[in-house]
Amino acid sequence: MIAFAHSNIRFALLLVLVWPGVGSLSGQDASIDSEQLYQQYCAACHGKNMEGAQYSPLIKESWIYGIDRKRMYNTIMYGITGTDMIAWSTALSKSEINALTDYILVKQDTEPNQAAELPHQVETQDYLLNVETLVSEGFRSSPWSIVFVDERRALLTERRGGLRWLVDGELDPRPIEGVLATTQYGDSGMLGMALDPDYDENGWVYIGYVHPLGDGSSKDTPAMTRVIRGRVDGHSWVDQEDIFRLPDELHFTQGARWGCRLYFDNDGYLFFSIGDLRRNDEVQLLSKPGGKLYRIFPDGSIPPDNPYFGRTGAIEAIYSIGNRHIQGIDQHPVTGEIWATDHGPLGGDELNIIEKGKNYGWPVISYGLNYDGSEVTKMTHQKGMEQPIKYWTPSPALSALEFYTGDRFPKWKNQAFVGALAFEEIKRLTIEGHEVVSEEVFFKGIGRIRDIKTGFDGSIYVVINNPHAVVRLTPLNGR
Repeated sequence: MIAFAHSNIRFALLLVLVWPGVGSLSGQDASIDSEQLYQQYCAACHGKNMEGAQYSPLIKESWIYGIDRKRMYNTIMYGITGTDMIAWSTALSKSEINALTDYILVKQDTEPNQAAELPHQVETQDYLLNVETLVSEGFRSSPWSIVFVDERRALLTERRGGLRWLVDGELDPRPIEGVLATTQYGDSGMLGMALDPDYDENGWVYIGYVHPLGDGSSKDTPAMTRVIRGRVDGHSWVDQEDIFRLPDELHFTQGARWGCRLYFDNDGYLFFSIGDLRRNDEVQLLSKPGGKLYRIFPDGSIPPDNPYFGRTGAIEAIYSIGNRHIQGIDQHPVTGEIWATDHGPLGGDELNIIEKGKNYGWPVISYGLNYDGSEVTKMTHQKGMEQPIKYWTPSPALSALEFYTGDRFPKWKNQAFVGALAFEEIKRLTIEGHEVVSEEVFFKGIGRIRDIKTGFDGSIYVVINNPHAVVRLTPLNGR
């Protein structure tokens, strides 16, 4: 419900901004940079232009909790119980909260900033890149994962429950019908995707998505990450099977950080991730699903050499624990090790080598802070818990991970490419052994990097959110 009409908001803000002495109504300190505050604390969840990111936009017509100044201030100050909206009073002063309140309210009657224009070229240390925008419109919701079926065709998942064809670099306007409904709130939805290692023979496509026990329209509907497989017959999703499904009693309401990145390794095992589900007290428990990486056979059966196979009370598909929110998985093309990016809170994003049965520490050890600036833990080390290969603070919000194995960029062979959501960038990591020896950032400030894949042609394909787009990167003039 909207508590005040926009005309009333304009009048109240006019008083605050121009009436002598009325600035004290908000207690705002003129020295506070409210835009910088917003970008630091709010943009990762609500978008740098308030267009929405992991959570809802802040320029909209319908406000459940009200848009009058007092309610907006109280929402920021005290949070909203049962949601990811924390009480920022633990991290920000009253003056800073006042500044944020006024900044958000002023923006309600301002045209939102245009999304960054996609460039035609990008300079890197080794190559001048040609940036070809393949798709920039026609999506029904934000694209999440891309997999290449052959030299001409790729499949795309859309977060709010879409599966689409990309053919010869163009988005097929006709969606693939028959995919089950997913949840419609927060960071849930249709997520990661992978092709069966024998796809050319069996046609299996695997998808990780958040399955509701009800219709999925409410955050109060119990839901859980599930892995399914099916086949795409033209524009129809057929032959669906559940590959990983937890009992109904392990479905949760108002969850977050559901995962789910999928990856088939060279031995044919399917790895997939489930985030901490906003239930930190359960991450270290083998009987609970959150904060784990899983490994199964393509038909959903459990490998008998999984670390908790046969253990009473354990989810036998678990491969590692203490992983807050794995958003990228790939196998090193030389060593065969499984590497993963772990999306931290306010800092503490990690790059890890995932080994069977290892504990990666969340939330017992961490280099990050809670979103309100308070401590997650006082410890960064603990016996029996792994240290990251590298960690980043503040948090770039790491997403996809791809080791480059194509031929178009010979200088980048076997190097790691990591996407970032909040920092809106691609990181190119040069890795020697178990050490990141250099890091180059490029493609900065253009949009949230959701997925990175090497195509059959050796080009690098990037899926972007806000603006929603798929682009192809190739070297320009042989550089």
